[in-house]
Amino acid sequence: MRRYFLWFVSFVILLIPALAFIFYAFLFSPQSPEKLVQIQIQSGTGLNKVASELQATGVIRSALALKLLARWNQQSGKIQAGNYQFKNPASPREILDRLIQGDVEKVSLTIPEGFTLQQIIARMAEKGFGKQEKLSKLVYDTNFIQSLGINAESLEGYLFPETYLFAEGIDEKALLKMMVTQFRSYVDSELMRDAEKLGLTLHQWLTLASIIEKETGIVEEMPLISSVFHNRLKRNIPLQTDPTVIYGIKDFDGNITRKHLQTPTPYNTYLNRGLPPGPIASPGLAALQAAVHPAETNFLYFVARGDGGHTFSKTLKEHNIAVREYLKQRRRK
Repeated sequence: MRRYFLWFVSFVILLIPALAFIFYAFLFSPQSPEKLVQIQIQSGTGLNKVASELQATGVIRSALALKLLARWNQQSGKIQAGNYQFKNPASPREILDRLIQGDVEKVSLTIPEGFTLQQIIARMAEKGFGKQEKLSKLVYDTNFIQSLGINAESLEGYLFPETYLFAEGIDEKALLKMMVTQFRSYVDSELMRDAEKLGLTLHQWLTLASIIEKETGIVEEMPLISSVFHNRLKRNIPLQTDPTVIYGIKDFDGNITRKHLQTPTPYNTYLNRGLPPGPIASPGLAALQAAVHPAETNFLYFVARGDGGHTFSKTLKEHNIAVREYLKQRRRK
């Protein structure tokens, strides 16, 4: 009897390391799938189904091991939905961490500086990030806009131009909220204080920045463009900027005419003094900075040179000369 007991004890002693090795292999030893594996986890999918699919596709050795690990850590119900890719060697612990953290494959959306709200909506719908009809309603939904802490009639100008990375399947509200949050991250307290020193509210600052963005794509020129508008505002001179007129024209065909300049709209800055009612596009950071940090000049006018830049003038006489030079260059081309 003693011999059997000693044999049993010896067996148990030998078994413990073996079990420990197996436990380590199942829970901590990396497993590499034979090829790239893509798994889409729908919202509400249970741990059992996820673990079984991961085992069937070769991502993990044992579904049971993953389930035990998740339950031991009280993480069974914390798996995030999304589209996952598995291609590199990883242990069940690492796989579980990815599932809990929502380390899903990201898709990207690029919004260029100067895009209008309608252009942004069209870009989002074209790339498959929401339905155009729903987006068009949301960006003018006062309840939704107010929930984002914005006091405006639309989200025009408040959707920051940027390249966004996010999980595939994100809904329209979440994506718009992300873009507004990005805008607020750039509109820091120091810049806001600078705007207030100039007597500008957030909405007015954003409106001016959007006009600057539409007038020039040259970052170095933006403070000069800003100085012209600030000088005109101080002297109560109409801004007389074409981009605002264009924004106020329904179905603009790309050719601004004298009739357009003489047509009354809230955005016609040839007929109305001061800033228009709101932004006309989404300005980038450089335009936002230029709007509150104008160059110190006496310029009141500017005209395109034909090479992307502008000629700036202090007097109407100088401006007329610059305009004639610009027209000569156009005729030569």
